[in-house]
Amino acid sequence: MSVPAAYIGIIIIWSTTPLAIQWSSEEVGFLFGVTARMSVAVILCLILLIMFRLRLSWAGQEKQSYIASALGIYGAMICVYWGAQFIPSGLISVVYGLFPLVTTIMAPLWLKETLWHPGKLVGIGLAIMGLIVIFDPRVQLETAMLLGVSGVLASVFLHAISMLWIKKIGANVGSLKLTTGGLVIAVPLYLLTWFFLDGQWPSEITFKTGAAILYLGIMGSVVGFFLFYYALKHLPADAIALTTLITPVTALSIGHWVNGEQFAPQIFMGTAIILTGLVFHQWGGRLLRTKQGE
Repeated sequence: MSVPAAYIGIIIIWSTTPLAIQWSSEEVGFLFGVTARMSVAVILCLILLIMFRLRLSWAGQEKQSYIASALGIYGAMICVYWGAQFIPSGLISVVYGLFPLVTTIMAPLWLKETLWHPGKLVGIGLAIMGLIVIFDPRVQLETAMLLGVSGVLASVFLHAISMLWIKKIGANVGSLKLTTGGLVIAVPLYLLTWFFLDGQWPSEITFKTGAAILYLGIMGSVVGFFLFYYALKHLPADAIALTTLITPVTALSIGHWVNGEQFAPQIFMGTAIILTGLVFHQWGGRLLRTKQGE
């Protein structure tokens, strides 16, 4: 596979996922949308396990890793789907861009190691400022906007906890097995949640909704995952980090042009500050060392 093609594929999938989440849920409810997506994903992953003659081990560290993976697949995703009901799709990508910053803050608590340096501190400070601008108390924001961003922020924190927990366990588990094991645990939880909190089978699933569910189940949950790990293997970390800057911009553009989403000026300003914070978070230490070496 071409490495540039894999990299472009990651950007396309991550940029279109927020809008696909909204399209997969707006006519059938967010619980049905996310449950259907994960059901498609687990079936595909189990087929791939059979094709590659792999088996899941439910002993020791592997089982713990599957549980940690399920926290992200179930907890984080159900939060982002709930929040997506209330905010434009582009804003979902902007808030999720805070993931590396949240990971930096939480890493010392989980891994007993610090990832801090002055550049990261500046980046985190700018990201907090960006959120303050988005939630400017002088601007009348709808309650739905506050709920939506809060839901996505909760998703970011749960996703970070899941990733750090997996790293702390340290099991040598392949990406396909880790994803499949997490899905095997998460999908029954999704089915139970949908059954008890909703339980209504949609009277009609339109082409747009069905296509969005399939797209997320196949591309968003399986193909995107493998493209990410393939690119991570062949590209430097800085190149991968660029996706956190590119996808919020592309997602905002797609939401505006495809879905007619409109944004208040403070959202654009807050987004610009957050993206600047991400630049400092990723490369601020290098810039500071260059300055000191002059």
